[in-house]
Amino acid sequence: MKRLFDEHKKRKSASLDGAWRFLTDPRGIGDEKGYKDGLPKGETVIVPSVWNTESGLLEYEGIAWYEKKFYTEGGCLRFHFGAVMTECQVFLDGELLGEHYGGFCEFDFIVPDVERGEHRLTVRVDNRFDAHSIPQKKVDWYHYGGITRSVTVETLEGVCILNHRFRYELSDDLNSAECFSTVTLYNANPCETEANIKLTLDGVEFVCDAVSLPGRETFVAQLDPFTVNDLRLWDEGKGELYAVEYITETDDLCDRIGFRKIEVKDVKLLLNNREIEIRGVNRHHDHPDFGMAFPPARMKHDIDLICDLGCNAIRGSHYPNSRDFVDMLDERGILFWSEIPIWGGGFSQAALGDETVVKRGLNMHREMVDKYYNHPSIIIWGMHNEILTGTEEAYEMSKTYYEYLKATGGNRAVVYASDKPLVDICFEFSDIICLNQYYGWYSGGLDAWEPFFEKFCERLKTLGFENKPIIMSEFGAGALYGFHDAELPIWSEEYQAKLIDFCLNLFHKHPAIVGSFIWQFCDIRTAKEMGMSRARGFNNKGIMNEYRRPKEAYFAAQRCYKSFKSER
Repeated sequence: MKRLFDEHKKRKSASLDGAWRFLTDPRGIGDEKGYKDGLPKGETVIVPSVWNTESGLLEYEGIAWYEKKFYTEGGCLRFHFGAVMTECQVFLDGELLGEHYGGFCEFDFIVPDVERGEHRLTVRVDNRFDAHSIPQKKVDWYHYGGITRSVTVETLEGVCILNHRFRYELSDDLNSAECFSTVTLYNANPCETEANIKLTLDGVEFVCDAVSLPGRETFVAQLDPFTVNDLRLWDEGKGELYAVEYITETDDLCDRIGFRKIEVKDVKLLLNNREIEIRGVNRHHDHPDFGMAFPPARMKHDIDLICDLGCNAIRGSHYPNSRDFVDMLDERGILFWSEIPIWGGGFSQAALGDETVVKRGLNMHREMVDKYYNHPSIIIWGMHNEILTGTEEAYEMSKTYYEYLKATGGNRAVVYASDKPLVDICFEFSDIICLNQYYGWYSGGLDAWEPFFEKFCERLKTLGFENKPIIMSEFGAGALYGFHDAELPIWSEEYQAKLIDFCLNLFHKHPAIVGSFIWQFCDIRTAKEMGMSRARGFNNKGIMNEYRRPKEAYFAAQRCYKSFKSER
């Protein structure tokens, strides 16, 4: 898996990125024809990528097969996938290793006793939608398909560390932390094995625990707690990170953690006991040349532009972003909102109550928490976006997800974004009230904002939630890059800039609003199901176009955000 640092010093790991054979299967005949045993034909594609950037496949939704031949010295192998859009089956030499559902989190398969020599890895990928899909077919981003993040093969020896969760409790003065570490171990040996596990922080050993594991088993171990003093706090604009390393005789796992405290109380959002204001932007992990297979250099460029905008926060709309992108946010002290792809426009009331949908969503939350728990930049977990929150089905879904994330998600706010605030019955399951509203675009004019806030805040008071702060999680207007008009008609850059300026200043002055996320950072390709409301086939509400060229609204937002920052 690609990170900004090496996750292993001892473990042998080889990248399977690069050239793969590829074959679409629009009639779904590959299973019957035995494609898992070898593709009858195919072309060369580069992994990671999306197939929609291949000639003639822009709108292809369906099944496709990938095949990679590789050489190994053999042994116990772990095949790790960064992400596959959306559902896949993985085969080694024609034998099924397993399946995975969901297009945005990493997963792996462990295979013992692989013989030395050349082998064939085959992946059957399906990006179609059905009644149980997450997201549903109607969604305001593009229906990409493919192996979109890196693939690696690792050789496991002895007792190995597969994953870890580093939890801590800060002292009142934030100067020290009591630390608790949970590790997921795998014994690659065929027989029971004893091992010592060492934990170091910035090279200093804090723990050395003994464990005993049955052969070929996975085991979760709680390591002895310890205390760290004289902390360097991770903070807004200050990416203070500690290198944590878990070591056995045969294996290791390296990561980075940061100490910080998030708290929501008395209509305030606090970071390290200090009130903060969110100056944010919504960003899709998407580029017209690469789709969601986003190269790291472009990630850094996006972050540079967002920092130049004056932002201190990004919302990962509407799915977990790649780990190396979040690594970059960790390093730079940028706050992040990570969520799963339950995007409400496509979810009917029946879908929200569907047992398979609810279970799939819960599993996506489990995967997100499991893989992203140790990133200090993530201060918000997002449960869903714009679902029918006036219904009992949404209430039960929200309750289920909220209770899970509060119990397992660590020191973070748990939220969802609501576009139905005057009928929403789920606010008890959101630490911060997050509102998606588009006055001045889809309905009403700019003069509709203040009456809306008066009515909504009165409703919050009636519900007993007046002490919950508000984040404006989406607002904005579409603009076609290069369309200028002094009369400020809709779709002009000037009108978009006026709306962004008006809204940001209004939100900044409101006593209950603790921040905003502009919709959105840049124009993105969107699904054809969005119809005629999406000129060019893009959601054009970006304050930059899809190639990151700024519109007038970028500079309007920049003036506002830098002014707000200077007031602190």
